[in-house]
Amino acid sequence: MYCTRRIGLRYYSTASPSTSHLNQRILHLKNGSGPTKVNDALQLFDEMLQRQPPPNIIQLNQLITLIVKMKQYSTALSLYKQTKLMGIPTDLYAMNISINCYCRLNQVAYGFALLATLFKQGYSPTLATYSTLINGLVLADRVFEAVELFKKLLREKVCEPDQVMYGTVINGLCKVGHTSKALELLRFMDSGSCKPVVAQYNAVIDSLCKDRMTEAAKMLRDMEKEGVSPSVDTFNILVNSFCKQGSVKDAELAVQAMARRGLHPNVITYNALIDGYCLRGEIDEAEKVIDRMMERDIVPDIITYSRLIDGYCKKKRILKAWRLFQEIQDKAARELFNKMQVKGQVPDICTYRILFHGMCKNYQCSDALALFRSLGNKESMEDLRLYNILIDGCSKCGKPSLAMDLFDELLLKGLKPDVRTYNAMMRVYCKEGLLGKCKELLRKMEESGCLPDSFTYNIIVRELLKKNECGEAEIFLEEMINRGFMPDHATFENLLVRIPNVGKDSRLRTIVLKLTSVERKDA
Repeated sequence: MYCTRRIGLRYYSTASPSTSHLNQRILHLKNGSGPTKVNDALQLFDEMLQRQPPPNIIQLNQLITLIVKMKQYSTALSLYKQTKLMGIPTDLYAMNISINCYCRLNQVAYGFALLATLFKQGYSPTLATYSTLINGLVLADRVFEAVELFKKLLREKVCEPDQVMYGTVINGLCKVGHTSKALELLRFMDSGSCKPVVAQYNAVIDSLCKDRMTEAAKMLRDMEKEGVSPSVDTFNILVNSFCKQGSVKDAELAVQAMARRGLHPNVITYNALIDGYCLRGEIDEAEKVIDRMMERDIVPDIITYSRLIDGYCKKKRILKAWRLFQEIQDKAARELFNKMQVKGQVPDICTYRILFHGMCKNYQCSDALALFRSLGNKESMEDLRLYNILIDGCSKCGKPSLAMDLFDELLLKGLKPDVRTYNAMMRVYCKEGLLGKCKELLRKMEESGCLPDSFTYNIIVRELLKKNECGEAEIFLEEMINRGFMPDHATFENLLVRIPNVGKDSRLRTIVLKLTSVERKDA
């Protein structure tokens, strides 16, 4: 449901500004930036509707197109409703913009309803109309319907598809894993008058990289044979895929091939290489990539830092990770940090999570907690995953009271614990011998609608067995098995030592026999 904007009750001069002045203001908005841009556009729209005579739909389309480019789709639809109420006749371009807005809002059904209205009003849909609807179906994950509509347009010769329409269908097919069909369509394009461009090749290469790397590399050669030059994006897809598969040498060869074609690696290329080296544990090589970036005056972004910090933490080089994190905001790196800020690149929540996880894993919970308290920004201070990391870290560092304080704190902030939060707290209570608290927390967990998982049951069953409360452990074990969970290795070992001597029957023995028979069947 869309809210409509009431026309501002402001008084403007009845003298109509000239069309050229109006166009200048629209052009000024087009070149502008910042949060006031939308408000300025809406103010101009209000002014335009105050004009006598009112503006024509062409001028309004120019302004509303700018609002759509700002991704204010609901607002654009609301403005068109106002123009209709003012009695300003619509046109095909306005109808196409409205269809696009509905599609972008994942309401493609309204887009098709507008198509029906378009026919009723005597308009003939354009190629743009159908391209927008096909894109809307793809965005709504209705790719097969998009393909059927595309086939219908071809079969009935309704319109001649262009690169945009072909590209949308190819992207859709790749999105649902039908790479072979996308490849067929690419070949079909190649045989016709509308030849594929680099964007279509990139989509197919990206899809092939998921499980058919050899064909992806071949596709690069094929596109060059067809006279289509690969872009930096093309090579970035290959570099990223090689790195994710652990083939950093192949990724480096792709970077060299890129340079031979006169293309320059960008921050995305280098981030992929850093990620690749970090995944292999080759942190020194990742550092060399940073040096290469600096030599080429490429400013590392927040992804660069996050991946490098993650790499240091995995290698237990926590001090290095901490120093790198500080470097982002350090005075010695102020120039670099300012450049990052200009681009909107400041440490994000993912960076903090990675760093806190590494610090807690390396028993530096007090430092992690001190940093957490210094953040100050609301997003970070109210991030449940950060709380989970810190609670679990405090538990493992032997600081249970801090973990309990953090749990109380997140509840006071109105944050809703998830299964990881509850599991971390149950571990805290169990270590402190507070089994009653642990069982009470399980009850509260289920009352809040958060279902226990395998870890939850294993924590409780192990603690009950340690306390020799075998009867209650049996109840939880049966509940656990009925819910499809299995005891882990540690729980199973605790079970075995508590089975009565041979010849004595017990529920515990029956449960263990049941478990071993299930394991034999699985094997």
